[in-house]
Parts: sequence; structure tokens; C-alpha cells
Amino acid sequence: MNPVDTAVRVTGPGGSLLHDAFGAALADRPAGGRWLVQGDGVRSRLPVDRWHGPAEPAVAGVVARCAGPTLDLGCGPGRLTVALARAGLTAVGVDVSPTAVRLTRARGAVALHGNLFDPLPAEGRWEHVVLLDGNIGIGGDPIALLRRCGALLAPGGTVLVELEPPGAGLWQGQARVAAAHRAGRLLLGPAFRWARLDTHAVHPVARAAGLTVRELFRRGQRWFGELTADHPLVSDRT
Repeated sequence: MNPVDTAVRVTGPGGSLLHDAFGAALADRPAGGRWLVQGDGVRSRLPVDRWHGPAEPAVAGVVARCAGPTLDLGCGPGRLTVALARAGLTAVGVDVSPTAVRLTRARGAVALHGNLFDPLPAEGRWEHVVLLDGNIGIGGDPIALLRRCGALLAPGGTVLVELEPPGAGLWQGQARVAAAHRAGRLLLGPAFRWARLDTHAVHPVARAAGLTVRELFRRGQRWFGELTADHPLVSDRT
């Protein structure tokens, strides 16, 4: 069965703090922008305009590594999901934000509203799972997240994940989405668990999740990893 045949009929709850934070960022673009403020003091401006735009060259490089049914976890407004579909691939986006799902569907792509840790269609039959735009941070536990991605994969499948540049290491803690106020202050939203993972720390993290880093690659100033399962599970489905 084509994964999309079941995907379009599935919805789900999940991640209220996370979807409140990023859903607001997608729906409302204040002049001062939106920022991700992390518990260790690191602040990064959220590239919301890029998320709403067409797939940039770095994303095209990720699409080129996909050859079959692909899950886009934390799809946002769907630029990767759309690019995958336009490349002739079965592609489904997943996001806890109803705003993100609505925007993805409005662009003509398939998207599910739900928590990626909840049951998803065709588990164990996806050829690729993608975590773009820092989504390795979802849930604040990269090992658990990558283990979940591995469970979604078909034997021989890959996880494509965007990483921090060398030197950032592994950080886990809390983060907030903030809006810039006209007075120059940042108005902080609710806290949620988040993480960062760089090109060095991904190796032990992947091993702990039952995955192996097949390749690290760079597109411009952005870094990515292609991960595979150490011991692909043999499905008993016929």
C-alpha cells in the first residue's frame, strides 16, 4: 500500500507548547522577526520567510538523496514536502502545528497533524525520514528522536538530518520562541524541550539510537548527515 493512501486519513494531537510557539511564528511575521532563545543563552533568528518560500539549493541537495517514500518530520509550511512531491516522490509532512499542516496542504502537499512519537502510517516502510531546519531538537532528546526515526524506516532506509557546524557539540535544555518588541525587547513564549547536535556529536548519538552515520555533507554554510540503521529490522508483513 502506498503510504499516502493511509496518511491522508490520519490526524493526531500532541506537543501543545511546541505547536503554540512555532505555529505563532508561521502565522504572524512581526517586523522585528521571531527568535529561538535557548536556555544556554544562544539566540538564533528563525528564518520564517525562507520556510514560506520555495526550496533553496540546500534543500534541493537533500531531495536529491531521496529515492522513495519520504517523511518530512516537523514539516512547517511544507517547502521540503512540496519539493519531494514535485520530484515525483511519495512525500508526507508531519507537524504538531495545525497552522503548519494547513499551509502545507494549501501548497498542494500531503501533511498530517500530529506528534511524530504517536503512531504514524506505514511505520517501518518509509525509505527516508528527514529532520530539517534544526528539527533534531524536537523533544530535547536526539537519541530518542533518532531511535523513533529508525523505527519508521524500511530496511536499508536513511535518516537525513540537518546538524550544527563542528564545535557546537550536543546541548539539551529548554527553549522559547520570542517575538521582537518595538521597544527592542524580546517577548518570550512558553518554554519547551529542545536540543542541538553537531557533526561530531552525531556519531555517538546515532550509535546510541541504533544508527550509523554513513556520510556528512555540506551545502553552503549548512551541514547535514545521512544515517542508516545498524541492523535493519526484517518486517514480518507480507
